[in-house]
Amino acid sequence: MLQSNFAVKAEHIGKTYRLGVSNASQSTLAETVLARLRPGRAKSSTKRFDALDDISFEIPHGEALGIVGRNGAGKSTLLKILTRVTAPTRGRMEFNGRMGSLLEVGTGFHPELTGRENVFLNGALLGMTRTEILRQFDAIVEFSGMERFLDTPVKRYSSGMYVRLAFSVAAHLETEILAIDEVLAVGDADFQRRSLDKMRQAAHEGRTVLYVSHMLQTVKTLCTSAILLERGRLTHHGTVDSTLEAYTSGFDRYAQDQANPDVRQGSGSIRFNHVWMDDDHIPSGEQFDIHFEIPPASRPLEVRDYWVSAHIVDDGGTVIAQCDSRLNGVTLDSTTSHFGRLTVKNLWLKPGTYTVDMFACQQADVADAWDAAWRFEVMPDLRYQSSATAEATSVGIVLSDFQYEME
Repeated sequence: MLQSNFAVKAEHIGKTYRLGVSNASQSTLAETVLARLRPGRAKSSTKRFDALDDISFEIPHGEALGIVGRNGAGKSTLLKILTRVTAPTRGRMEFNGRMGSLLEVGTGFHPELTGRENVFLNGALLGMTRTEILRQFDAIVEFSGMERFLDTPVKRYSSGMYVRLAFSVAAHLETEILAIDEVLAVGDADFQRRSLDKMRQAAHEGRTVLYVSHMLQTVKTLCTSAILLERGRLTHHGTVDSTLEAYTSGFDRYAQDQANPDVRQGSGSIRFNHVWMDDDHIPSGEQFDIHFEIPPASRPLEVRDYWVSAHIVDDGGTVIAQCDSRLNGVTLDSTTSHFGRLTVKNLWLKPGTYTVDMFACQQADVADAWDAAWRFEVMPDLRYQSSATAEATSVGIVLSDFQYEME
């Protein structure tokens, strides 16, 4: 029997990282040793970065708490502290119940072992006893839909099969508190629906659920309360609706900050100078252009080529479309300037507000992640032949080009 009226309590939590800055880098151990022995070697310095600062809240038992915020707000750092993956620099945490986490789905899976063997291995790594795993084994396998492949080595699984089995193991943890980091956006649509139902069931059974996500619609569906983080500080704690309203109302301030490349996410080796559209009001279904300007890389890169990607995001945080230049066979040379144009066709967006997020990437590096690089409105003048009540377009993420024919 749990004695306290709270499941999790955070008091003035802060997390500070020391970022090393050196005037010279060494690629081998010998170079590092020689550099240290050499007189007048290049000096290194450190600067402090507060990923979280003065976070306090209390979560009662049975609450499904959504943790929302834009990129770099500190959501994942907070969840890692809550699940004891990392320790806070200051403040204290109190827990009343056993914690289970779905932070890295599939951590600990061994490619040479079969799916059956990995269920036991992964369950043990996640804190389940062998008795618990045996009791849950049939439910884990049924939920994953992987019965036919259970005795096949995991190295022969597709990525979707791998994730489904890994999530199924983690979702059947028998803990009072369950922490989830953006893992519901895995697998096909049916598996996502069943995953969401599983998390909702956990909350209804009185377990405490902590859920980090960019998918605000999922937070609205799953959670009973939410907190909003902005630049490592807790700026709102309340109902899901009030938190999402605070999230939306802070957009203008956030977009203005993101215009400064020094505060954006990414390594900074490549940065967008400018992103714009010809018009910030467009009719639904009409093609539109997104223009961008990128100067040469700030330093010579080991691999010269990179690609760009644009995300069209609705005001709830859902990525409606991903436009990756690799799908057109287009890569860019980091040694020269580029003026680019992306033409988006046949995307029937519903009336509302949308943003364009721009990314410049290499294989192992996100050089620039410019959230809310541009904002535009889709007008309510729809391209259908007849008018109807709002009920006719009330569901769905986008509109579609369709035609009924009757005989």
